[in-house]
Amino acid sequence: MNSAAARARGTHRTTLSRGPAGVLLSGALVLAVLTGCSDSEPTLPEVTRATSADAGVVRTAPDGVQEVTLETGDDYAFTPATFTVAPGPVRLTVRNTAKQLTHNFLFTKGKGPEEITEQIPFLGPGDSKTIAFTATAPGDHPFECSFHLALGQVGTMTVSAP
Repeated sequence: MNSAAARARGTHRTTLSRGPAGVLLSGALVLAVLTGCSDSEPTLPEVTRATSADAGVVRTAPDGVQEVTLETGDDYAFTPATFTVAPGPVRLTVRNTAKQLTHNFLFTKGKGPEEITEQIPFLGPGDSKTIAFTATAPGDHPFECSFHLALGQVGTMTVSAP
């Protein structure tokens, strides 16, 4: 069927040009697809924000509860990413100093020596929220922002041996 007949019937097929432009367009499409299929780890931005002096410092409150504050911002990181507490009650505050990003905080299910179910489901820019729990099992308790887990926003709370 010739082009005029195809247009008359409304069945004209569009094909890529076989000239240099078509080859370049095809090559660019293949390159774009292959670039998205990499096994490499993403490059994370460096933490460039200033953190407050109390971030990561574990203190014992007058009521005997250990208190610690973590910070997060527009950089997909917890500061500090690791901290250590003794077995017992803990009050953990997460402060979001971000201007744009929302975060959350939860202990990674099935990865620590015990399940800690308390979590902060949503932490908007400028928000600060606190959870309280009792840590009893010594060892590493991984935590994460599930919104940015693929970007590596994780950390570890270590509970020391009694």
